[in-house]
Amino acid sequence: MKLKRTVLYDCHVECGGRIVDFAGWEMPVQYATGILQEHLATRKGAGLFEVSHMGRFEIRGGGAEAFLRDCLTHDARHLPVGFAHYTLLANERGGAIDDAFLYRFTADTRLLVVNASNAEKDWSHLKELAGAFSEVELKDVSGEVAMIALQGPCSEAMLADLLEEGCLPEPKRNALGQVRIAGAEVKIGRTGYTGEPVCFELFIPAESAGGIWTLLVEKGARPVGLGARDTLRLEASLPLYGHEYGTDPAGEEIPILACPTAKFGVDLSDPDRRFVGREAIEKQTQGIEKMIRPVRVTGKGLARAGAAVFYEGKPAGWLTSGTMVPYWEAEGEGTGRKLTERTGQRAIGLALVDSGPVAGAAVEIEVRGRRVAAEIVKKNLDNRSGPVTFAVL
Repeated sequence: MKLKRTVLYDCHVECGGRIVDFAGWEMPVQYATGILQEHLATRKGAGLFEVSHMGRFEIRGGGAEAFLRDCLTHDARHLPVGFAHYTLLANERGGAIDDAFLYRFTADTRLLVVNASNAEKDWSHLKELAGAFSEVELKDVSGEVAMIALQGPCSEAMLADLLEEGCLPEPKRNALGQVRIAGAEVKIGRTGYTGEPVCFELFIPAESAGGIWTLLVEKGARPVGLGARDTLRLEASLPLYGHEYGTDPAGEEIPILACPTAKFGVDLSDPDRRFVGREAIEKQTQGIEKMIRPVRVTGKGLARAGAAVFYEGKPAGWLTSGTMVPYWEAEGEGTGRKLTERTGQRAIGLALVDSGPVAGAAVEIEVRGRRVAAEIVKKNLDNRSGPVTFAVL
């Protein structure tokens, strides 16, 4: 099968990107400086990511809200103009077909962004469900609208310097805005997949994406590939479909609410709203056998997805994601905490484990036939106290 290319393919090659096959797309896994430096640059400066390979579907029409309330776990009725929210496409068993973000830039149109690997499946699923509703128009705009992300503490200043008209969205998570950059109308959301509190995703007419990418690189944004995109999201304990959603290493479906992030994307407040998977998800609120927990390897070793996890000497679950991540060492306390020029690395992960052990519990992870000491933690990244990001050590 011939691989697809995004509108920024040539930009990635010019920036020294190492191109790989990802979900049928030719995408950069890293650039010349490597994954570690791209990760660190995002945490201390600004990382620039292309995410045009993801699916982007417009939903409009008089029946759009009713349709979205039926097919998504979050309640579209509660999404005001100028904001976005996290949501999921559930199946009747309470598992995830995909996780997604719903944007509402204007009153009459919503934009649903889905994972690249699931885009065709999601499109078919939504088209099938839409058949039961009148006045619903679905349009796949993935080829018309490019999508890039600018993430990190310096990203706001870089982006503000490029504005010709309009203002950046208000400094609230998931706030939206519309501006003009390099003559193009650009939609912007304060959203992202890195855990950075200062974060933007840009929706750009495809023909204008290359010019805006180049301008941001000239401003000092560091191009970041899929490799560091994964280490950044994992450090922030953000789920990835096929790891924290989907099926576990034993082949069993992972309940949506087993992933703590799902609480931001599931709304059960209206008892009269029936959506796909609601009954199964309501049952999950009564208790789930296994939960996704952040873990930190305290012994020597790098644990990967699928590794067995043991608690009090007994099998307790598996690692769903695992890698080595770099971090900036920091000095000071509280809001006065500042990043230094020193860096380190640590092995972390997300694990689907028995719901009994919580943060602080000692566990072991099997690495190459031996058990390595690890700990369940509340989080592996603390960056919510201000623009400075730092690792929890």
